[in-house]
Amino acid sequence: MKSIISILVVLLFSAYSMAPDQSRLISGTVQDHQGNPLSGVSVVEKGTPNGTLTDINGAYQIRVSAEGKFLVFTRTGMEKVEVGITQSNRINVVMNSAIPPREEIVYLEAEAVKSSAVTVADRAMERPGRPYNPQAGGNTKMAYVSSSYAPETGYIQHNTEGYSAIHENGFKDVLHNPLSTFSIDVDKASYSNVRRFLNMGQLPPMDAVRIEEMINYFNYDYPEPVGKHPFSVYTEVSQCPWNEKHQLLHVGLKGKSIDKTELPASNLVFLLDVSGSMSAANKLPLLQQAFRMLVNELRSKDRVAIVVYAGAAGLVLESTPGSQKEKIIAALDQLQSGGSTAGGAGLKLAYKVAQDNFIEEGNNRIILATDGDFNVGSSSNAEMERLIEEKREDGVFMTVLGFGMGNYKDDKMEIIADKGNGNYAYIDNIQEARKVFITEFGGTLFTIAKDVKFQIEFNPTRVKGYRLVGYENRLLNDEDFNDDKKDAGEMGAGHTVTALYELIPAGSDESLKRIDPLKYQADGNSERAEEVKANPNSELMTVKLRYKQPDGNTSTKVEIPVKGKILDLEGTSDNFRFSAAIAEFGMILRNSQYREEASMEQVIALAKGARGEDEEGYRSEFLKLVRLADSLKDWTAGK
Repeated sequence: MKSIISILVVLLFSAYSMAPDQSRLISGTVQDHQGNPLSGVSVVEKGTPNGTLTDINGAYQIRVSAEGKFLVFTRTGMEKVEVGITQSNRINVVMNSAIPPREEIVYLEAEAVKSSAVTVADRAMERPGRPYNPQAGGNTKMAYVSSSYAPETGYIQHNTEGYSAIHENGFKDVLHNPLSTFSIDVDKASYSNVRRFLNMGQLPPMDAVRIEEMINYFNYDYPEPVGKHPFSVYTEVSQCPWNEKHQLLHVGLKGKSIDKTELPASNLVFLLDVSGSMSAANKLPLLQQAFRMLVNELRSKDRVAIVVYAGAAGLVLESTPGSQKEKIIAALDQLQSGGSTAGGAGLKLAYKVAQDNFIEEGNNRIILATDGDFNVGSSSNAEMERLIEEKREDGVFMTVLGFGMGNYKDDKMEIIADKGNGNYAYIDNIQEARKVFITEFGGTLFTIAKDVKFQIEFNPTRVKGYRLVGYENRLLNDEDFNDDKKDAGEMGAGHTVTALYELIPAGSDESLKRIDPLKYQADGNSERAEEVKANPNSELMTVKLRYKQPDGNTSTKVEIPVKGKILDLEGTSDNFRFSAAIAEFGMILRNSQYREEASMEQVIALAKGARGEDEEGYRSEFLKLVRLADSLKDWTAGK
């Protein structure tokens, strides 16, 4: 009898296992009410972790189970859509814009952001329309809190995001401070992060707005370099749009462009965060889609290894030739999120794997993708900084990619990129992934010059005072310019880097903060200020740059005197006017004390007339964001 039952059990099990798979593939498109495709829409089978994201054309594919009843479509700034699964294998969806909830934006000291809620009374501390900052001065790390009031509990529920405080550059007196020295910055994360906030119906926290990164998000039409140096230098001077009494200096660098086929072989290590905090559709699923794009760009001479970290770090794919794309993509597709975040252990393992597969005269690089929430092991910013400074000497570069929201730790991401000879981008949708990995492939992954430093010496017969717009966390001491041990920024193939200075012309009666007259340096005596007369024919300044070859330890110096003819604003290039528009927009978002006559209307006018060819549509998108930010002013201020 028992043998008969056993046979029946086996037959039943076999029949079950041989039954055809009842799951099926559903595809479709997602558009807004105007018929525009929506990328980055989360498409999830309701009640399951099964999900995907729409691509740049708003298209998606998802395999649903036989028991599946509904698909749920969500995207920040849009109303959620829930659609029943019918017999049809195609479901097209139209999403409407959501009316943003009334939210409060506050700042709390980082140590205070340990509780899960803030009482309603805390809202009284906030200035209308601007974040409340309880601490003046100092380089204090602040935590952004996005809060929504829950009347049933009397509390404001919130998620925390970490940003380093930015203290805006002020004007310097040329007689006493003729030199301005800083490291270049090719990071672009701030712009796409600001875009994320605006698309969610919020103005960004002011410390999320790094003006130099917003400017450098865009490429500019600078001349290709010629000669022995790997970049060209471009300058332009005109009236300052937001302060007609001042002038605006535009300085640009253009890195040498290199055809993809001529780029050196790459030894890449994907360091991927698969902790529990990465489970959202705009984190690990978007990460996987983004890296598939990169894998499709690889050549047979390139190699890829994959290291993941959650509660512990592990190697899920040994270094594999780029020709084995299916194997690499299969390793990406099998990743799942869960556990805590052993970020320090992951970094150490990734550096070891990169060093074990090091390619001499090649591109050796770790690509870190995470929400930045390192909370196990080397978790403090200081420990992380020391680890990266130690490892960067091995010739391995770093690209940092940020994903997600709510617990996003921008401050940690910035440290890793800055200290690890790298660059930093924030990926908020699949279109941004395409920009980083395809449109700007060379600039993202291939360094042509490292430790690039700017030093500008202003001529007091032409300039009374100056202010560097942005780059607050990239400033260097003047003596650091000639110190080859001092770390600075890296420049990628085809990259452009832009810096703006607001200038007070010589002869202006505008007062500046002064120090007491110098007793022993006659040339520095403030009485000399009365003797300075503007001379339009003299040099405006001298631009000095230092850089090292990617595998070098000794810097090369470039020195360029600039006459600096002052152009009418209407006669300036698209480069000048568009970068000025972004800077003005950034100052408005930061509520800068130097914004003077800045206005959204002027930002739109400047940018609209400076779009140029705009093949990828990024400059047109900027105009949409400005208009969106302008429309958010009233409700954010509580009007």
